Amino acid sequence: MSEIPDAQPFTPVSEVGEFGLIDRLSATLGDAMSARDLVVGIGDDAAVYRVGSAGSDGASRVHVVTTDAMVEGVHFDRTYVPLRALGWKAIATNVSDVCAMNARPLYATVALGLPNNLSVEGAETLYVGIGQACERYGLAVVGGDITASARLTISVTVVGEAREDEIVTRAGAQPGDLLCVTGDLGSAAAGLQVLIGGKEAADESGDGAAESQPDLTEFAYVVERQLMPQARLDRVQLWAEAGIRPTSLIDVSDGLASEAHHLSQAGTVGAVVDGGLLPVHVQTALAAQRYDQRPEAFVLYGGEDYELLFTMAEADAPKLAADTYAVVGQIVEPDEGVVLRLPDGNRVPLHAAGYKHY
Repeated sequence: MSEIPDAQPFTPVSEVGEFGLIDRLSATLGDAMSARDLVVGIGDDAAVYRVGSAGSDGASRVHVVTTDAMVEGVHFDRTYVPLRALGWKAIATNVSDVCAMNARPLYATVALGLPNNLSVEGAETLYVGIGQACERYGLAVVGGDITASARLTISVTVVGEAREDEIVTRAGAQPGDLLCVTGDLGSAAAGLQVLIGGKEAADESGDGAAESQPDLTEFAYVVERQLMPQARLDRVQLWAEAGIRPTSLIDVSDGLASEAHHLSQAGTVGAVVDGGLLPVHVQTALAAQRYDQRPEAFVLYGGEDYELLFTMAEADAPKLAADTYAVVGQIVEPDEGVVLRLPDGNRVPLHAAGYKHY
């Protein structure tokens, strides 16, 4: 009589988290993660591989590839997210990953899972947004897939290009480098709070529910930052024109605290984030006040700003116009960890909290 095999253990994904799951799946892949012309694999904003031998400029050409999925009920709510904006965001967030490798986007493929309650006209509206974002960032949609689904799902793959010596990864920061960001932070999280507040007010019945809804015109900037984020391809182009190559680079999708930790771990360095230098838009501060939040929480833990967090040598700072970036801290020795410097000068550990799928 053969033995009954032991039951396979069941570990909830929430027990290991998104990044823990990625680590375990990477270990499962083993040699399938490597290839002769692979430059950057799993673990950065995008993968990078060579597509040709060195040219007259002495550098090989590389392609940069990223894929991201958006699932209804997890990443968006159609009751307050217009389909055109959703299409734009699906493209822009992937373009942001290409920008976070210091590369330029070229092509996109789009895979849709369509529920029965989305009409043909709704799908067309979604593609209006996709088309507008592609025009904005110089992309061509070259393929994809459509299937039935219980909820609306959009998966986009973007392919970009660069010279191999132009690529910037999360690793590379050195003690003494400036920690910088391309724009204000926390506005997308503030916009989401405004949209959720509006939905909750609309769902209430009686007792002046209409009067309690926020005036979206008062928060137009932060709402747009949530619905239609802008990938910072303009900054990648600006760096090239100025002859600047950041020492490390990542886009702010999960909040400044989380991204600072990614740069720290990848580069084996520490980081000091200066709480007195955080770039906060006035509408972000107003939304925080309205919803009894701290704007610093939106900045550090909100995410979805899709600005670029980068490091550069202090000597390179004068090469960039002061209004194109903000210094938010400095890279330090690894034994100093990742900390937040308070306005009074005290330092406290900055934990890598942010958006969690599980």
